[in-house]
Order: sequence, then C-alpha cells, then structure tokens
Amino acid sequence: MSDKISFDPYESLHKLSLLWEKQLNEFIYLWTNNKEFVKMTNLGTEIHSRYLETFKKNQEALASVLNLPTKSDVTNVANLTIQAEEKMEALEEQMWELQDSVKSQSRDIESVIEVSKEIIKLTKQLKNELVQTKKELANSKDLHAELQEMKFELLKLNNFKEEFETLRGLIERGNRAEIELAGAGSSK
Repeated sequence: MSDKISFDPYESLHKLSLLWEKQLNEFIYLWTNNKEFVKMTNLGTEIHSRYLETFKKNQEALASVLNLPTKSDVTNVANLTIQAEEKMEALEEQMWELQDSVKSQSRDIESVIEVSKEIIKLTKQLKNELVQTKKELANSKDLHAELQEMKFELLKLNNFKEEFETLRGLIERGNRAEIELAGAGSSK
C-alpha cells in the first residue's frame, strides 16, 4: 500500500500551467524580438492613440451638443463636491467654535449682570445711607444751633447769677450796715 502513489490533480494542473507559461513566453519573445513586428506594433499604437484622441474629441463634442456630461465633467464635479464638503466641514467647525465663544461670552455677560445688580443694590443702599446721613446732619445742625442758644442763655443766666450774687452781697452788706447802724444807734 505504501508503494502506491496517489494521483494529485492540482499538481498535474500546476505542471501543465508552468509548461504553457514557458511556451507562451518563448512565443512572445520570438514576436517581440522581430524588428518588423516592433515597427508594426509601434505604428498600430500610434494609429490607435490618434483614433482614441479623435474619438474622445468627437465624444465631447457630441456630449456638449446633447448636453450630456463627459468623464472629465464627472471628475470635475466629483472634485468640486469634495472641495465643497471640505469647506462645509470647515464652516461647521467654525460655527461650533463661534457657538462655544458665544456661550462663554453669555456666561461672562451673566456674571457681569450679577455683579452689576450687586453694585446697584450697594449704590441704592449708599444713597439711602447718604440721605439718612444728610437728615442726621441737618438734625445735628439744628441741635448745634439749639445748643448755641442754650449756651447763650446759660451765659445770660451766669451773668444774671453774678449780678444777683453781687446784689445779694450788697443787700447783705446793706443789711449788716443797717444792723450795725441800728445797733450803734441803739447803743447810743
């Protein structure tokens, strides 16, 4: 059993393809090694390229008359579409950045408004305190004027007291002098 060799169809196909490739390469080499074949091939290639160029021009002319797009038109449209998409993406990014900056500025404005409200409250409070202070100052001026009047009246009373004391002293002296006179007159 071990003497039997199994048949592998893939191996046979591989050998056949290698043999066929070798023969084709030799055939192509013979043809391409021929100067006449190369000249004919070169001439055929030039004629074919002229024919393709003429065909392309005719096709573009016919397409423009029929208002149909050509391959180059489709390529240009595809390029323009790609450029437009890139520009739209760039604009979207700029819009997002603008939205972010607007939100940031909005927050800043809100904080400024809050600070302004506090400043307004403090200003009103200071205004009220200023009005109160002015009232108190007016009251203190009135009190000062009253105090000045009272001081003046006290000075008058002090002067009156001094005059009264002087009169009393005089009266007491006069009474003593009378008593002395009366006592001296009674002792006589």
